[in-house]
Amino acid sequence: MPHPANHASTAPAIALQHLRRVEELLRPGGRVILGIVGAPGAGKSTFAQALQLAFPQLSQVVPMDGFHLANSELARLGRAGRKGAPDTFDDAGYCALLRRLRAQGPSEVVYAPEYRRDIEEGVAGAIAIHPHTRLIITEGNYLLLDEGHWPAAAALLDQAWFLDVDQDLRTSRLLRRHQRFGRTPQAALDWVAGTDEPNARLIAATRVRAGLVVGWNEE
Repeated sequence: MPHPANHASTAPAIALQHLRRVEELLRPGGRVILGIVGAPGAGKSTFAQALQLAFPQLSQVVPMDGFHLANSELARLGRAGRKGAPDTFDDAGYCALLRRLRAQGPSEVVYAPEYRRDIEEGVAGAIAIHPHTRLIITEGNYLLLDEGHWPAAAALLDQAWFLDVDQDLRTSRLLRRHQRFGRTPQAALDWVAGTDEPNARLIAATRVRAGLVVGWNEE
């Protein structure tokens, strides 16, 4: 296994001690499922991608966001205005995927859904996880939540890391993201205040369950 110092050029934003921690998880052999948790705008996707680049031959990113309920189902349930809240995800489906990844056979390919922001929908079967993949990096908001099927999902993780980010930085990232995908500046402000921040407070309360708190600034 390559020493983490060799990864400095491919993932410079990942601290060396965190790369070494991953290597310690991998050292005994077998598959490792590492959860990356954080509030909206914490940079979970960027962190997960940077970590995957540090271990390119061993790892695969499997985001929780692929388990967003479809927009049509959110409309039917009256939850479209709260998209991103815990009850707007298929938590049982996400948990079932983690179980499959734990029990994956030597000749089996497991397929996971991927959330596409350009269409604001999940796409089934978009991520192929091969049996030789030793490190699964799964990132999302609610991996440490203590309700629904989330605790069962957390029990399937080898470790969960919580990304700690300055609130002003998080907010500015969210506003830029919402406007990039079509919201007006005022609509972006309203969504952050009415949806993202209540979710962020809920997620912050799960920080105490994380195995590691990581300060992260993707810029």
